[in-house]
Amino acid sequence: MINFSSFFSIIKTFKISQWQILAGPILILMILAMMVLPLAPFVLDILFTFNIALSIIILLVSMFTRHTLEFTAFPTILLFSTLLRLALNVASTRIVFLNGHTGTSAAGKVIESFGHFLVGGNFAIGIVVFIILVIINFIVITKGASRIAEVGARFILDAMPGKQMAIDADLNAGLIGEEKAKKRRIKITQEADFYGSMDGASKFVRGDAIAGILIMILNIFGGLIIGLIQHHMPLNTAAEVYTLLTIGDGLVAQIPALVISTAAGVIVTRVSTNQHVGEQIVSQLFCNPQVILLSAGVLGILGLVPGMPNIVFLVFTSLLFILSWWLYEKKSTKESDFLSSNKEYKLIQESVSEASWNDVQLEDPIKIEIGNNLTSMIDINKKADLVDKIRIVRKKIAQEIGFLPPLVHIKNNINLSGNAYRILVKGVEVGKGKCFSDLFMAIKTGRETESLPFKKIYEPTFGLSGYWIDKDFKNEAQKKGYSVIEPSTVISTHVNFLILNHIDELFGRQEAQQLLEHVSIDMPKLTEDLIPNTINLTILHKVLKNLLSENVPIRDMRTILETLSEHADVQKDPNELTSIIRISLKKIIMQKLFNNQDTIEVIGLESNLEQLLLNSVKEGSNTLEPNLSQTLLIKTKEAITKQLSINSPLVLLVSHPLRYFLSKFLRSNFPELTVLSHFEIVNVNTIKMSSIIGN
Repeated sequence: MINFSSFFSIIKTFKISQWQILAGPILILMILAMMVLPLAPFVLDILFTFNIALSIIILLVSMFTRHTLEFTAFPTILLFSTLLRLALNVASTRIVFLNGHTGTSAAGKVIESFGHFLVGGNFAIGIVVFIILVIINFIVITKGASRIAEVGARFILDAMPGKQMAIDADLNAGLIGEEKAKKRRIKITQEADFYGSMDGASKFVRGDAIAGILIMILNIFGGLIIGLIQHHMPLNTAAEVYTLLTIGDGLVAQIPALVISTAAGVIVTRVSTNQHVGEQIVSQLFCNPQVILLSAGVLGILGLVPGMPNIVFLVFTSLLFILSWWLYEKKSTKESDFLSSNKEYKLIQESVSEASWNDVQLEDPIKIEIGNNLTSMIDINKKADLVDKIRIVRKKIAQEIGFLPPLVHIKNNINLSGNAYRILVKGVEVGKGKCFSDLFMAIKTGRETESLPFKKIYEPTFGLSGYWIDKDFKNEAQKKGYSVIEPSTVISTHVNFLILNHIDELFGRQEAQQLLEHVSIDMPKLTEDLIPNTINLTILHKVLKNLLSENVPIRDMRTILETLSEHADVQKDPNELTSIIRISLKKIIMQKLFNNQDTIEVIGLESNLEQLLLNSVKEGSNTLEPNLSQTLLIKTKEAITKQLSINSPLVLLVSHPLRYFLSKFLRSNFPELTVLSHFEIVNVNTIKMSSIIGN
């Protein structure tokens, strides 16, 4: 036995959105059922009335739509409404052929009313009116809307690359954020999809018009044959009954079709504004009092011509004169209000306005400020490639380091000289230089054969000597052994160098959260067990920041997280955890420093000095005596100079307890120096102490 209470309880649990999802499939199944199953005349009346109401709703929605994308479901609705009309035609044709001999009410009251009332019982008039409606729908409205949709789709598709580039330029210039850029890209895709769908959907209406004519012919002749042969009706009676039913059926289907075709024309012909169609028409057609006045004058002259309907013409002339006078008064009032408001605005501007949150401007993580002469390097219309090269820099750093650095915002600074630029990290200038958008930089490589006839300059990133040369001199400079680079490459190389040098400053808590979410996709169980159960995000951020500050990539997040899971239960100090993780990452560190060499040359500590430093660390002191610290800095500088002379990596090898202490102490003065622990040495046969830092 069916449990009706359970059935109704299931229905109650359905949400509105779930019913909306089912609306489409249910409607399609109903339409298909109408084509197969016989329907009673009363049901046909309900469905024809629903079809008329639906067409009116669609037309009104299109009239009250401000932007095309507010009605993106229109192509699909057009398909559904066309199928509904055709299904009604099939259902009405079936009932006309089956029961037409019983009288004009055989197919329901709606078809009978359209047949009697709209054509006055005159079949010739009915046929003519039906054909006229089909011609208007097929040749005028639908054909025009189809052409507009086709051209619109073509233009939208052609404009897509330019729009995408404009979004990317605004995003890189900092004018919009990632979220807004994503929304604008989705909007562009939706526009292309909509116009492409409308180009094809308009064919439904054209096919519907052709089907209407064929159905009318089949109904008339089929009805006559059935009435005469099967039901033995007189010719005049059969012609009267079946023709009236056919005309009524055709009109009750073509009038909604004409309404929906008009809605399609409104959708594709409108220009997206913040106004409805009615507001656009009224505000733009009746906005100029001079035009209305001239129209009234021309109409008045026509009204004075003998034989014309003078009263009607003169009445409309008077109405237009009144409308012109009202528009003129309204325009004058607006101008006076504008002048008075402008004076008030000037008075307000002269006073000091209250500060607001709009006056607060947050600093960009990375920003490039350029002079006026360099703005062409970010102009997408001139195919400038600085933005593209900055993108490549971010991708390269993300692949090498292991996290995505923040966006680089490029802005014009009128206070800079024309060819100058500067690079800022969190509002602090970290680099600057000069660049010439119409010149190339020729850098000395050591293999050049002769100097160039240009002013000698120094490359801003590494200080290499070179020249700014003309484009025409590029090939000759290359032949003479110089490395010739584009101006955009000069800036992008400088940006890459400075980002790597300040990578730990750019790795904030937000980046740590984003990295954790990215890793959670591949290793969900590992991240769930670790954070926040074992350690919190703050400790993880500090550990990763420590690694980045010492130029250790964090790509191998699996090893980092597994090491933290193993040791974080007993050790919560981020600095100690960093030292433990460095040992786990020793192969990566060694490969980065020595490129898997069997023999390495490093800087060492004199044994007495090392013991003295170890005693200081064990006593918990984080500072050194002034004389000792000064001596240590001097000796370290001498050792670095010697390492550079023999072209060896700048690596100081110390015992594990001293590594973090010395790294923190020496890195502020020698950022290029790497302090390595004995525990971090792997796959090395011979260690040579090429320099010793002594007491």
